[in-house]
Amino acid sequence: MKTPFRSARLLGTFLLLCALPLCAQKKKDQIQKPIAGPRATALRVTWLYVSASTEAQKVDRVQPGRELVVAEKSGEWLRVYANTDVEEEHRADQPIFDTSDVPPPISGWMQARGVVIETTANGDQVLMGAGADAEAQANDPRGAANAAQTAHLIYRRLAEIFPSSPLAAEAAWRAADISWQIQKADASSRPSAKERDAYLRQQIDEDAMKHVIKDYPHTKQADYAAFELLDNKLCGDWQGQPKCPEKESEIYEKFASEHPDGPRTAQALYLAVYRQAVLKDMYGGEDNEKKSEAARGHARDLAARLKDKFPQSDYTARAAMLVFKLDQGIPVYGIEKE
Repeated sequence: MKTPFRSARLLGTFLLLCALPLCAQKKKDQIQKPIAGPRATALRVTWLYVSASTEAQKVDRVQPGRELVVAEKSGEWLRVYANTDVEEEHRADQPIFDTSDVPPPISGWMQARGVVIETTANGDQVLMGAGADAEAQANDPRGAANAAQTAHLIYRRLAEIFPSSPLAAEAAWRAADISWQIQKADASSRPSAKERDAYLRQQIDEDAMKHVIKDYPHTKQADYAAFELLDNKLCGDWQGQPKCPEKESEIYEKFASEHPDGPRTAQALYLAVYRQAVLKDMYGGEDNEKKSEAARGHARDLAARLKDKFPQSDYTARAAMLVFKLDQGIPVYGIEKE
């Protein structure tokens, strides 16, 4: 998707949280899963039956992208263990007192049509296509309601089922990004989004992004993930205080230094230029001409660095526009006064 959590409050709550995972782990350890078997996933909603027949009793439905383990094959039927109705990964905004258990994988027979197994020829390409199609639907107002979640799961399955695929890094990044954008949109809709300091806001779960960085180091996808992680460090509402743009400019400049040739470096430098331009106006409003001119000079230096390193980037042109406004005395932040 191109567009597009809580701290403990009381000691009693903390103790309860410590106890809950132990109970859940005990029940999870009792689940009997197949010792071995090829991994797979379905590309369509598929019924599970108690036996290999559409006339047999239905067990449950398997949603697209759910993890499957194939235990047995009989003609055009597969006996599988499947997670059917819950998201497997941790949700950082899960209610603090939620004691619901993850249902165990359900065993049953399903038609093999539309199932991609780890032995399927070009299976990684098929899953990438299915994930991209679901992602496109998520960006279409007429698309399926759960298209984003379906895309997330299918991309995740690709990375897990075909870890050696040249598409694995991109799939892992896309899965992480979809989850990130959904959580980011949720966080921005909450009252805490207006808080100035980052630690007062709802934080986005970083696990998936950190896995991308760890599993696919020195790739563009790792750079993408590192850039997204900056969201959790940014301020909410600046509240007219220079502290936030100062801090954020440092964050983006540090990122650009650590990723000098990355796919997000030009964007990071532009965002730093913008914040220096804002600081020029903020300090000017405080009649602090020394700091105001220092910020303008810093913005010019960063813009020059952009022009030298990324001359064809839109971000370079946008930075040049900001410098032009600064030199013309046109405010970048606040309301212009004649």
